[in-house]
Amino acid sequence: MNRAAWIDAAPSGGGHMKSYVFNPKHKQAGLRVAHIVFASLGALIAANDLADAAMLRNEQSVVSRAVGEPIMAIVSLRDQQITVYDDKGLIMRAPVSSGQKGRETPAGVFSVLQKDAEHYSNVYDDAYMPHMQRLTWSGIALHGGALPGYPASHGCIRMPYDFAERLFGATKLGIRVIVAPGNAAPVAIDHPALFHPKTGAAAAAASAAAAAADEAAGKADQARLVAGTAYREWMLAMVPVRKAETLKLKADWELAATERAIASATSPEAKQQAEDAKAKVATRIGELEAQLAVGKAELQPKLAAMTAAREAATAAEGAVAREAATAAERARDLEPVSIFISRKTQRLYVRQALQPILEAPVTIQGADRPIGTHIFTAMERTSTDIRWSVVSLAGGRLEGRRDDPNGSVRKGGDRDVMTTDSEGAKAALDRITIPQDTLDFIAERMWPRSSLIISDEALSSETGKDTEFVAILSGEPQGGLKHRRPAPRVGAGYEQYWSRF
Repeated sequence: MNRAAWIDAAPSGGGHMKSYVFNPKHKQAGLRVAHIVFASLGALIAANDLADAAMLRNEQSVVSRAVGEPIMAIVSLRDQQITVYDDKGLIMRAPVSSGQKGRETPAGVFSVLQKDAEHYSNVYDDAYMPHMQRLTWSGIALHGGALPGYPASHGCIRMPYDFAERLFGATKLGIRVIVAPGNAAPVAIDHPALFHPKTGAAAAAASAAAAAADEAAGKADQARLVAGTAYREWMLAMVPVRKAETLKLKADWELAATERAIASATSPEAKQQAEDAKAKVATRIGELEAQLAVGKAELQPKLAAMTAAREAATAAEGAVAREAATAAERARDLEPVSIFISRKTQRLYVRQALQPILEAPVTIQGADRPIGTHIFTAMERTSTDIRWSVVSLAGGRLEGRRDDPNGSVRKGGDRDVMTTDSEGAKAALDRITIPQDTLDFIAERMWPRSSLIISDEALSSETGKDTEFVAILSGEPQGGLKHRRPAPRVGAGYEQYWSRF
């Protein structure tokens, strides 16, 4: 038997701890025992980590009130969690795993550009990315995935599988996704510079355009019915004409045969018989020609009526297409707008339904001083106005902290929340002057879910065709973008759309 002795030690905490002391003469046996002990300890630690990870994977919350459509999601890189809000407040929360060191998920302002329930990566060995919601065309996305309890992805934001599925089913394209270095949260804000809706004209125009499109569609249906009736009448009138034409062709063939018989007759009797047959065929041909003349005379107005009905139906279809396009354009005016103001470029950009509709200059006081990144969101309509909230990303981390946003998720206790400094957001609004015609243009399109982004940054190169605004915080790691090749952008400029401003 090995001379290993059990020594009981009582730690200061009052617990009971056992340790081993080994006889040097039995070094190899002692090492084997040590290996077993350390392996068991490692298994215990791994089991605890797996338990923690399982807890994290299942951690999520939904408020007891009736939940509305998600309007905003905030990802905290430091705390490795995602929080989803509707127009009343928080509705869902879950842990995440963002980009690992060197491939960090970029902090900034994004929106969902594409959704795919069964997506496979075309970059990383066809990796499965269920319930994918794309944030950039170069490959940053939200999706279901493994959550080890720390940043581990190649730049995407992994969520618990069941949470990713529920979020996928609840969101629409264009939902704002804010990736914050810390744990930011929206707060209510009221400021005279925030846009106030003047949607009467836009709503009336959309209603009128929809009514015109419905009227045009009704007229087109009627025109198709008239054209169909005219076609059937023309076809019925064609039946006797086609029959007479067929009989005349047969009679013409018989007439030619009788003429050949007359020419080849070898006796007077045979010749007379052939001439009698020819006379009968000639009479029948005359009768058929008379029938054809009457039939064609009756057919002509029916042909003209069918041609006119078809032309009217074609014109009605064209009117439907034009009115439908106008109605779609007017309906797009009722979609939420996104406004981006860049201190770097001193310009304001507007997008609606993922398309650029306006670019205009703005004046920013103290343009050489930082203004921060602030995301204002029109949460819901009140009786006379719109209620706004704001999330500020200025600074990024809590005062006095130097937490590594790529560090492990903190376990236990309440997470620190970096509440938005509404005074800083108001100060940013105070520094900006927007031309009145631009204000009027935007006010006509101001609806709940609209947003205003003010940033020191210029628009990211990820902002392009069929995207919302993408603004990356330049002071934060961007490894997840550096390892990706952006897709070519078409039509990313604004000057081609609204030269009047």
